[in-house]
Amino acid sequence: MPLPRLLPFSAAGAAALAAACLTSAHAQSLLTLYESARDYDATYQGARAQYDASLARAAQAKAGVLPQVGLQGNLSRTNLDIDVISGAPSSSGPRDFTTQTVGVNATQPLYRPAAWAAYEQGKRQAEIAETVLTTAEQDLIVRVSQAYFDVLGAQDTLALVRAQKTAVAEQLAFAKRNFEVGTSTITDSREAQARYDLVVAQEISAENDLQVKRLALDQLAGRTGSAPLPLATSATLPAPSPADMSAWVAQADAVHPAIRQAQLGLDVAGLEVQKAEAGHKPTLDAQVGYNLTRYPQGNATTTVGTYARGPSIGVVFNMPLFAGFATENRIRETLSLEEQSRATLESTRRSVTQATRAAYLGLISGAGQVKALEAAEASSQSALEANQLGYQVGVRINIDVLNAQSQLFQTKRDLALARYNVLLGHLKLRQANGTLVPTDLQPVNATLSSTPAPMR
Repeated sequence: MPLPRLLPFSAAGAAALAAACLTSAHAQSLLTLYESARDYDATYQGARAQYDASLARAAQAKAGVLPQVGLQGNLSRTNLDIDVISGAPSSSGPRDFTTQTVGVNATQPLYRPAAWAAYEQGKRQAEIAETVLTTAEQDLIVRVSQAYFDVLGAQDTLALVRAQKTAVAEQLAFAKRNFEVGTSTITDSREAQARYDLVVAQEISAENDLQVKRLALDQLAGRTGSAPLPLATSATLPAPSPADMSAWVAQADAVHPAIRQAQLGLDVAGLEVQKAEAGHKPTLDAQVGYNLTRYPQGNATTTVGTYARGPSIGVVFNMPLFAGFATENRIRETLSLEEQSRATLESTRRSVTQATRAAYLGLISGAGQVKALEAAEASSQSALEANQLGYQVGVRINIDVLNAQSQLFQTKRDLALARYNVLLGHLKLRQANGTLVPTDLQPVNATLSSTPAPMR
């Protein structure tokens, strides 16, 4: 009776089986699904809208140092009772007249420390909005990549469970035939049946998990039937560059958007102190205008209709003297808030440094795990073949073969997931040190197959 033969199952085989589970004949690359998610994802679109709103809000601060121009008009009716003082030539009696005024007036701030500090704050806040959008974009890249490889991992798991189901079914049939001819006990058949039932349950769970992962990717990309391309047959996992953790940490300290945001927040807090201190300083504005005033029925001194028109120019000076200690207490408040922003900056630097180091070590560890699992896969394949041969000659029992099969398939699944984690690790390392951009998807995308495996 020939032994049930289990062919070596390489990464390419896992990819082929995974691709066979695709629901669409048109698979998409990681870059394709990222572009779809960029145009659809509600979280990212909300971040873009917030960015636009922040720019508009920051630009409002510039109005404080620009001219203010207005058109004014006024119409009033005055009713007077005039009493003549003894000896005055005018006669007493009521005097009613209308006043009509129209004019254009402009005010240009010349010296307003608080307005200039607010203007500088606006520019910093526009930069903060940019860092927030950069963070949202990096988060989207990682979320799409995670969902993409989650689907590939679920497909690999299902493919491996199905392959294991086939192998266990062959072993079950083999045990039953051996029992029929009297070369094995009923225990072998029952053990194989129990293992087969367990694999069927695992298959149901794996199918459900794959459907859930696909739905998550569909929701993120804004399309139905998302079908990620599997890893290419000759895919080589990229190595981190530079291969020096301190270089990644130094780069993070220089460009990380979270650190940049905290630094800008400290600048804004410092400018808020300047605004508070401006409460003790004078302001100086220039005013210019052109006004027309008309009295159709005269005014209080004459009954002859008159009007006056002409330009005006002047300077307005204001010096605050006392505001009930509000300015002093506002200065104390802003100084404390500035110190808080400084502490936030230091905390952010420490967190980014720790996250960058952890991401780098995780990537290096993941690459080492891939190599170890590749060796374990070869060893598990040899162990299974040895157990199958031992079962045939009677030195191994059926449960030994089943355990060897489980170990092999578990190793294959772990290896597939470890490869995906390494690819994700490159993106997460760049996210951790703040340098992740959409073009960083290209090296990862290059490890994918150009076409899906044939459907079956």
